[in-house]
Parts: sequence; structure tokens; C-alpha cells
Amino acid sequence: MLLGALLGGSAAAQDKTPIKIGFGMAQTGPLGPNGKSAMLAMEIWREEINAKGGLLGRPVEFVSYDDQSNPSTVPGIYTKLIDIDKVDIVMAGYATNMIAPAMPVVMRKKMVFPSLFGLGVNDNFKYDRHFSMSPAGPEPIPAFTKGFFDIALAQNPKPTTVALVAADAEFSKNACDGARLNAKAAKLKIVYDKSYPPSTTEFASIVRAIQATNPDLVVICSYPLDSVGLVQAVNEVNFKPKMIGGAMVGLQNTVFKTKLGDKLNGFVNFDFWLPAKSLMFPGVESFLKTYQERAAKAGVDPLGYYMGPFGYAYVQVIGQAIEGTQSLDQAKLAEYMHKTTFKTIVGDVKYGADGEWAKPRVLQAQFRGLKGTGLDQFRQAETLPIVAPAEYKAADVIYPYEKAKE
Repeated sequence: MLLGALLGGSAAAQDKTPIKIGFGMAQTGPLGPNGKSAMLAMEIWREEINAKGGLLGRPVEFVSYDDQSNPSTVPGIYTKLIDIDKVDIVMAGYATNMIAPAMPVVMRKKMVFPSLFGLGVNDNFKYDRHFSMSPAGPEPIPAFTKGFFDIALAQNPKPTTVALVAADAEFSKNACDGARLNAKAAKLKIVYDKSYPPSTTEFASIVRAIQATNPDLVVICSYPLDSVGLVQAVNEVNFKPKMIGGAMVGLQNTVFKTKLGDKLNGFVNFDFWLPAKSLMFPGVESFLKTYQERAAKAGVDPLGYYMGPFGYAYVQVIGQAIEGTQSLDQAKLAEYMHKTTFKTIVGDVKYGADGEWAKPRVLQAQFRGLKGTGLDQFRQAETLPIVAPAEYKAADVIYPYEKAKE
């Protein structure tokens, strides 16, 4: 189960006690493709920081375990990391469903707890040492799908009805709660609002049930395998609402993009980083060059646009906090992280009082012009242009959905 306790840096640095950073990270199961991509990005940072002498003059070591995309494994992993492995820093694995089970364990130890791509995890815990590496902002739950609704409401004629469908799991329920709030604010009539068990494998019947309500918009809040099944089912039953997508996890990863190919045309979905001019922050191109050179050998997402930059920035922040405080003291680190603007390859990261980003930056992008399932077309920014928010927009949405299928 142990993925590795990986050392690096100069011989002089290796003579000193390593700073241990511990985390669980999906390497198998539905979240495995994204978890592996994040892991490679984090490892690139670790190698680079150790080549510069480490942190506080000490090498950085990762102690990591595969959570198997299974929330039930998480409490045991974090208990071991803290009590047995005696790590200096704990970080969450990837995804809401994996972060939430770790929170009570970490809170009891009063440790700083960064997390990667969680949605509204801290809304219930209210833990003042939690810091979310997710651009959903101070109101993360509605912010996640706000761009989707903003785009739809700018169309003429405006949509009047919406269908909501979600997996019965932490992330999906949170995202759907936000979509419900956005629908209410937009005064849209919700004509379908149901969830399905995470074990669901047959989605055509769900899509037909939604189709029967004839909604203008369809917001899907799903996890990777669900997302694939739902895209396939939408194409299978020839369902053509005016706009569809919103909060589908998995469609950002190249393994799923190349599985679905042109079936994705027309879907509008969230993303966090794409190769758009507006997102070329200092250091990100250099990172992606290194990542992509190593991705094939590592057997991970060959492009790395989704998890790569944020996985690297994830450890950039904690590294800068350690150097900024010259300390591993958890209280000092938390205080510093609350007041500091961090310079990362995904841009400036500033945290609010609740540990969420002070300013939201959830992107909505639309698949278009795809032919077949070839990889190279996904390298091209025009096949997945950002359509919201306006600050990062690269193209207008093709509306209705049916036009993007032509």
C-alpha cells in the first residue's frame, strides 16, 4: 500500500533529518487517473526543491499511501501518518470524498491541513487550519456551477427550466446543492431533481427520465465513471437539451477525454486550468514541459492540464509557508497561510478566513470540433475553449447544444 518515502537533494542535505510530508492519494479506483497525475506533479516539485537544498536546509520526503478511491480507507491512513510515521506535515489526498473522512483525524491533532480539489468540505467542520487548493472561492458550493448558469442566462431566449442529477456522494451532493441555489436565484423551474447510487452502471434510463421532462438546461454532478456513462447515454438516446454539463468530474482527464472523443462535443463543464493565454502564469509552461516529458513513462495523464498545475501549486504553497515562517510549528504555519498571498504556477493564491480562495476562478469550458478519439486534438485550445468567466473567456458558447454536435 505504501507508495514511497522518496528522498532527494544533495548529499549534504541527505545527511540531515528529512521533513516528512504525508498524505493519502488515489492511485487505484475511479479517482486513480487524477491521483496519479497529481502525484507526478507533486514529485516534480519535491525533486526541484531538494535540488535547491530542500526546506529549512533539510530534504523533503513524501510518505504516501493509496486510498484506493475508497473513503473508508482514509481515517486509518491519516492515523498512521500522524501516529506511526510521525510526519511533520499532513496534506489531504485528491477529491471531496477523500478529504472529508480525514478532517476529524487531523483536527484532533490540530495540524494544518491543505486539501486538493475539495468542494465545501469545511462548511460543516469550520476548521481554521484547513486550506483548500481549489479555485471555488469564499462561497464554493454555488460558485462551482455559477458560470454554467451565467452563460445560459445570457442566451436569447433565456432558458426557463432545468434538470439536476447527482451521484449520492459528498462532492456531487454539494455541487447539486449549489446548482439548486443558482437555479433558484435565476428563477428557473426545476423539472427534475434526483440522485443515483454511486454504484450505478446503467445510465440510459436516467437520461431518458430526464429527457421526458424536456428541460432547457441539464446540470450533471458526477464522478469519473458516472460522467463517462452519462455522456455515452446522452449520445445513445440522442438527448438534446439547450445546454448540458456543469459539474462532471473526470472529463478533465485525458484518459476519459480520449475514451469519449467526439461524444463530448457540446458539453459545457467546469475546469480549473487549460492552456489558454489568460492562464499562462509564470512557471506553468516550464512545469508542463517537464510533466509531459515524464508522463508517458509514469503511465499518467499525458497532458496533465487538470491535476498537474494545481498538484504542483498545492505543495508550492506549503513549501512557501514553511520557508516564510522558518518553522514547522502548526500554529505559525496556519497564521502565515491566512495572511499571505502565495505566488504559484496557477497564479496568486490568497486564502480567506475559512481557508477557501479569497477570489473564485472556476472555469466553464465547452468541448467542440472533436473528431474521433485521437489524443492530439485535445492539445488544441480551440477544442475546449473557456466560455466563462469573462476575465478568462476565449470564445462564446455554442448554443444550443445541438449546434455544437453538427
